[in-house]
Amino acid sequence: MSHMGEPIREKPLAYQIWGDNQIDAGSREQMDNAMRLPVSVAGALMPDAHIGYGLPIGGVLAVENAVIPYAVGVDIACRMRLSVFRQSPILIKQKIGQFKNALLEQTVFGAGGEWRGNQRAEHEVLDDPAWSSSKYVASLKDIAYRQLGTSGSGNHFVEWGAFTVPKGDTALGLEAGDYLALLSHSGSRGVGYKIANHYSKLAMELHPNLDKAVRYLAWLELAWHEGQEYWAAMQLAGRFAAANHYVIHQRVAKAVGVKPVAVVENHHNFAWKECLPAPPGFSEPEREVIVHRKGATPAGQGVLGVIPGSMADPGYVVRGLGNADALYSASHGAGRIMSRKKALHTITKTERDRYLKERGVTLLAAGIDESPQAYKRIEDVIAAQHDLVSVIGQFRPILVRMDGKSKGEDV
Repeated sequence: MSHMGEPIREKPLAYQIWGDNQIDAGSREQMDNAMRLPVSVAGALMPDAHIGYGLPIGGVLAVENAVIPYAVGVDIACRMRLSVFRQSPILIKQKIGQFKNALLEQTVFGAGGEWRGNQRAEHEVLDDPAWSSSKYVASLKDIAYRQLGTSGSGNHFVEWGAFTVPKGDTALGLEAGDYLALLSHSGSRGVGYKIANHYSKLAMELHPNLDKAVRYLAWLELAWHEGQEYWAAMQLAGRFAAANHYVIHQRVAKAVGVKPVAVVENHHNFAWKECLPAPPGFSEPEREVIVHRKGATPAGQGVLGVIPGSMADPGYVVRGLGNADALYSASHGAGRIMSRKKALHTITKTERDRYLKERGVTLLAAGIDESPQAYKRIEDVIAAQHDLVSVIGQFRPILVRMDGKSKGEDV
């Protein structure tokens, strides 16, 4: 079965950029190419943008009646979860050994990291009927079972810290104050990675004549069997990623004897069916599109999200302002200013550790390529999107665990 690739537009559709002065030429070129696809209808570039595969990380792309596996990304439903506890963050220093052990023993890091034997977790997502949606997806269930509650590699982390709410917030149910908090960043692990590669390869095979500039943005029409299969698999990966974070937080919090009083979580690296205002000439005021957010946070009106900084810089809980020009999106983090390779050859361990010490952060494990100096200033990134989100609280990392290896796409 072969679907011929349509010719791409000569000129890209117009799109808006936030944090214009913080974004490299390569990311703009990737976004321009995405806006030349015949299925593209709207786009936006967030201030944390940097080069990815196909679509830049920080790119938001709306298309009609299709889904683009590489515009979702290789770590489907990579996401954030913040748990807030009634206790004071002072508790971390008072029981530092217990808090360290919770991070070291209650999750597993690394690209192939998985649980052994009776350490494996149970969750209703493992009984999801969607595991039977296709033969390929069914073959991934055992990986899901072994990796549920694990954290992966690259820029994924689990960290204890202090969450400060300057004013009481009814949505969070919190009064103004400082709270103990747990923040995590990871996705659907091997499940999402394999789904992404399988269906990206399939999409490229179905578009053999697609221009090389957009080869990695080959799409699957939702009317096609392949498109329906990927959509179901992506949704399942999203539920698995959410369950993954739930298990991590449950285990880590239980190890220190605390229970959350508020939780904020959000996906990135995902595609959603959403309605956007229709352009002039349309009979309907809105039209349904598929919005891909590759390293971008949903920021519809009133929607809560988490935008982290680096291992030593603050993260923010935000409330979306519903900006249609940004396709109801915001940044998903600070964004890199150095590639992993450049960071490894530029930043010394001494420089990194001095930065951490100045900010009172204890690091349990991480690659040098995840040093704070490899990232944009989160304060500048937040300032560049004041019309996309409002800040309602700040998370300050205190005890951080990441993978000690240096590999993977920066999602």
